[in-house]
Amino acid sequence: MKQNRIEVYLSFAAVVLAAIFLRLIPHIPNVAPIAALALFSGIKVPNGKGFALPLIAMVVSDYFLGFHATLPFVYVSFLFIAGIGYLLRNKKTTSKIFIGSISGSLLFYVITNFGVWATSSMYEKSISGLMNCYYMGLPFFRNTVIGDLLYVGVFFLGFRLFSLLFVLMLPSRLSRERYIGNTV
Repeated sequence: MKQNRIEVYLSFAAVVLAAIFLRLIPHIPNVAPIAALALFSGIKVPNGKGFALPLIAMVVSDYFLGFHATLPFVYVSFLFIAGIGYLLRNKKTTSKIFIGSISGSLLFYVITNFGVWATSSMYEKSISGLMNCYYMGLPFFRNTVIGDLLYVGVFFLGFRLFSLLFVLMLPSRLSRERYIGNTV
């Protein structure tokens, strides 16, 4: 039995709203949920529509946080991370999701630090300046990895728990038994 569409839409809406909320509240720099949302939505949202969810969460939260010159690099990195998720959708295992999360963190670090170097006057426009930008970004990379792994776990576990709660609300035991056997 396929998942009920209402439950699926509510689950995805809950995940996006959670990502927006978690990005808006005070947090350690780069310990944020959007890359995890990108990986999650790339894996879980059908027909490649998951690429939109992290961008929606970013645009809404950036409306409150403010826009800056490196945002195109940030947004592109999240599209690539959603692409990693999309590639994993038929091969999702805990270890592959873990590797996908680490890969996404690395992609985010490489792309966004390049964006900082390219759009700001903080670093000399040379290979040396670019390498210095990457070096100075290492503490943020550590935080990114921590945040991505944390929120990937939160989103996948939260989605599963939301699905199970939905199942408990189904009217018949037979429906619940069929449904539980077909959710991931």
